[in-house]
Amino acid sequence: MKSKLTAVALAAVVVGAAATAVPAWAAPAKAGPTRCHTVDLKAGFATGDDARPEMEQTEKQTQAYIWFTNRSNRTCTLSGFAGVDMIGAQETDGTWSLARSSTRPEKMTLEPGTTVDFSITLLPVARSTPQKEKFVPAKFLVTPPNETEHFTLKWPFGGQILKQDGATHPATYLNPVGR
Repeated sequence: MKSKLTAVALAAVVVGAAATAVPAWAAPAKAGPTRCHTVDLKAGFATGDDARPEMEQTEKQTQAYIWFTNRSNRTCTLSGFAGVDMIGAQETDGTWSLARSSTRPEKMTLEPGTTVDFSITLLPVARSTPQKEKFVPAKFLVTPPNETEHFTLKWPFGGQILKQDGATHPATYLNPVGR
C-alpha cells in the first residue's frame, strides 16, 4: 500500500512539474497599462495662438482645449469624457456641469511625459447680452475620466457664453479625451 501511495504522489509531482513548464510562446501576455489616475496627471488650458478660443466673436461656436500630461513614471490610459464644471464669475452664474457630445471615446495611451487634450465647444455672446442670458466663466473643475478628484483651472480667455445650463442640447459642450 505504501508503495502505491508513493507512486501516486510521485506521479502528481511529475505531472505538476510538467504543467508549469510552458513554452515562452504560450506564456500569457504581459498585462497592458492601467488607467491614469488624477495623481498621475497634470492639467491645463492650451493657450497657444492656434488653441485660443475666439471669445470676442459672437457669430459661431469656438473651441477651448484642456490637456492632460502623464507626470508619472509609468504608462497609463485615459478613455472617455472628463467631468467639467464651470464656475461663473457673476453672482447669478453658479456652477454649470457641461454636457457631453455624441462623439465616441477612444482609449488613449500616455507614455510618461506625453500629453493628450480634449475640446470644449463654446458659444460666445456679446458683452451687451443681458446678464441672465450669459455665463461668464471664472474657473473650471476638471475631473479625468473615471476619477473623483479634480483639477481647478482658472479661465484665462475672458468673454462670456450663452447661458444654456438647463438645455437638452446646449451649444456649449465637451468632447471625449483625444478629440
